[in-house]
Amino acid sequence: MKISTRALAGTATLAALTIVLDYAWKYSNLKLPFFPPLTYLKFDFTGIPIVLATLLFGFIPGAVTSLVAAVGILARSGKVLDSSMKGLAEFATILGIAIGLKLLKRFMKVGSSVLGIASRVLVMAIANLTAVYVGIMPLDPNVPLIIVTLLIGVFNTIQGALTVYGGFVVYEALRRRAPHLAKIDKQSLGD
Repeated sequence: MKISTRALAGTATLAALTIVLDYAWKYSNLKLPFFPPLTYLKFDFTGIPIVLATLLFGFIPGAVTSLVAAVGILARSGKVLDSSMKGLAEFATILGIAIGLKLLKRFMKVGSSVLGIASRVLVMAIANLTAVYVGIMPLDPNVPLIIVTLLIGVFNTIQGALTVYGGFVVYEALRRRAPHLAKIDKQSLGD
């Protein structure tokens, strides 16, 4: 696969933006916690540049940006589980988007958005259940596993919607105001 200089520079810029957003949200205390008992889950906008990288440059640049985000979170926090879960969640989101963009001819934007969110919810439910089963993620004994799984699904639905729709909004703004930056829109979005 040959990657253009434009795509390489854009991917690097969006990956750096993901790191900047992560640090900004973390140290400004603007991350909003999810409901108890899962207050360790927090809403943020760090996935928007990852979705934007996918929409502008394709799946591989989006995946690289997702990997950079996971490594950046690991470098900041030192928490392997947290960083890998965030990276996996964002990767699952762009995987669903990429599949939707490739397969759907009608309602491509809506369909790829729904597939991105559904992919995130499914992958993260499996990943969290696996982490609990293996014993690397503690579970509150007072809360049934089914409730935790459902709450994780609700969180990932909301966070996925923020990420996907935020990415599409920024993409559409770029496409309208700087169409030369969004050259691949005919290929990726079928417009």
